[in-house]
Amino acid sequence: MRSLPARRLATTTAVLLAAGTVLATAGPALAHVTVQPGTAQQGGYTAVSFRVPDESDTASTTKVEVNFPTDHPVASVSTQPLPGWTATVEKSKLATPIKTDDGDSITDAVSKITWTADATGKIGPGQFQEFKVSLGPLPTDTDQLVFKALQTKDDGTVVRWIDEAKDGQPEPQHPTPVLKLTKAGAAASPAADNHQMTASQDSSKSAAASSASSDSTARTLGVVGIVVGVIGAALGVAGLRRKGASS
Repeated sequence: MRSLPARRLATTTAVLLAAGTVLATAGPALAHVTVQPGTAQQGGYTAVSFRVPDESDTASTTKVEVNFPTDHPVASVSTQPLPGWTATVEKSKLATPIKTDDGDSITDAVSKITWTADATGKIGPGQFQEFKVSLGPLPTDTDQLVFKALQTKDDGTVVRWIDEAKDGQPEPQHPTPVLKLTKAGAAASPAADNHQMTASQDSSKSAAASSASSDSTARTLGVVGIVVGVIGAALGVAGLRRKGASS
C-alpha cells in the first residue's frame, strides 16, 4: 500500500508530464504562416506581408511558396524586393477572364509566387521573415482569399500550410494563410453611433458643468471683493474720525 506522500508525488509527476505534453504540442501551433494584416476591403488595392516563422530547432527555411487562388483571381500582383531572396512569379490562364474598369479582359493571373533564399537570406531557427506583396483589385464575390503555402527547410523538410480551418472544429496543425475581405464602405454600427452620441452628450454636459462652475466662482469672488471694499472703506472713515478727535 502506497503512503500518502508517495501518492502525492505520483499525482504531481502526472500533472507535470501532462503539462509538458500540452506545451510540447502547443509550441508549433504558435509558429503559423500568416497574412499580415489579416483583413482588407473588397474591390480595393492593398499591400500584405506573408509572415513566415521558422519553428525548427536546427533547420533553416530556404524556400517559401505561396499559391494564389485561381477561383477568385487578382488581376495585379507585384512583389517587394527582399535582400537575400529571389522572387519568381508564375501565372496561369483563367477559365473566366477578368473584366477591368476600362473594359479590357485579363486572361491570366498570378497563381504562385516562390521566394528562394541565397546563403545570406535563410530564416534561422527562432527567426521569421516577411514577404511583402501588393495586390488588387480584390474580388467582391467572396469574403476571404486562401493562400496555401509550402515552407522548405535546408534539411529537406517541407511544411505544408494547406489545412483550412472549419467552424466548430479545432484549429488544424498547419492552417493555411487566409486574408479576410470586408464589404466596401461599411457603415458604422448603431451601437457605435449610440456610443458616439453618448460621448458627445457627456462632453457637452461636462462643458456646461464647467462653465456653470466658472460662473459661480466668478460671482463668489465678486461678492467677496465688494465686502472687502466696504470693510476697507469703513476702517478708513473710522481712522479719519479718530485722527480728528485727537487733534
